[in-house]
Amino acid sequence: MVGHLDPWFLEVTDQIADQLRQVFRTGNRLTYAVSGTGSAGMETAVVNTVEPGDTVIVGVNGVFGGRIADTARRAGAEVVVLEEAWGRTFAPERIAEALADHPEARMVALVHAETSTGANQPLADIGALVADTDTLLLVDTVTGLAGVPLEVDEWHLDVVYSGTQKCLSVPPGLAPITFSPKAEAVISARETPVRSWYLDVAAIQRYWGAERAYHHTAPISALLGLHEGLRRVLAEGLEARWARHAEVGGLFQEHIQDRDAELLADARARLPQLTTLAWPDHLDEAQLRRRLLDEHGIEVGGGLGPFAGRAWRVGLMGEAATHATVDRLLDAIDELLEG
Repeated sequence: MVGHLDPWFLEVTDQIADQLRQVFRTGNRLTYAVSGTGSAGMETAVVNTVEPGDTVIVGVNGVFGGRIADTARRAGAEVVVLEEAWGRTFAPERIAEALADHPEARMVALVHAETSTGANQPLADIGALVADTDTLLLVDTVTGLAGVPLEVDEWHLDVVYSGTQKCLSVPPGLAPITFSPKAEAVISARETPVRSWYLDVAAIQRYWGAERAYHHTAPISALLGLHEGLRRVLAEGLEARWARHAEVGGLFQEHIQDRDAELLADARARLPQLTTLAWPDHLDEAQLRRRLLDEHGIEVGGGLGPFAGRAWRVGLMGEAATHATVDRLLDAIDELLEG
């Protein structure tokens, strides 16, 4: 085990930052991996850019939009919640109207890939309209990064965070994050201290940047795992990886509907790597999930929020997004439905 200030390991962190820029499709200087899960990425994104009294517009169409709103409130923000039905996404017109009503807004926050619903939020048009204002655009792409197209610079996204355990196929424990120059300027102009010592970007960047100053002990093993995971992503190629997820997820979604399952996310904006589905009322979804795990060694997530007790959340992500995985899963489901 090397130390977190070992020169060799510091070279690895430089490589990770460059790898993340490639995966995020950005040239942002301030790009690194937060020591913590995707939730730590969320808190880092919010507490560094929001000050008490700031107005923050949050789109809530699932669990994780709600968590962003809660985090912004804890940071002292005046939160304006835009609600949309679970499984649906926000039209640019909704965001434009909210900005017209709240031109003072520090930030608009949206979930790119809503893990609780399987909805894939279009961002390019929203990014273009927010770019013409002083408002920042924050995006949660914990389930999206490397699974569906994401263009941080081209889409004018200002603060974007993810997790490692989804489409990157790396164990949980780190949160890739990137800040645009516009977001950096907001952080530099803060009038109040960041409401977290551990997640203070200005302090952490002195470790990831040229100064190499100690802040907290970096999770060495986790970062080495991320380095290898990102190497594999880039070796495959982002476009090829996106296409693989689209093909495999589309195949599963097509065939699971032949088994009387209902897909809950809007067909116009549906993630391929995360499928929310509901079974007919006469089937006990929880019992089916238990049997799937006990009898076939396959675990799928249950529904969250209003989908709890009626939905499955099926992930086909990263290295698991293969035809073989789909075949095994469908064969196991067929056995359960026939039994």
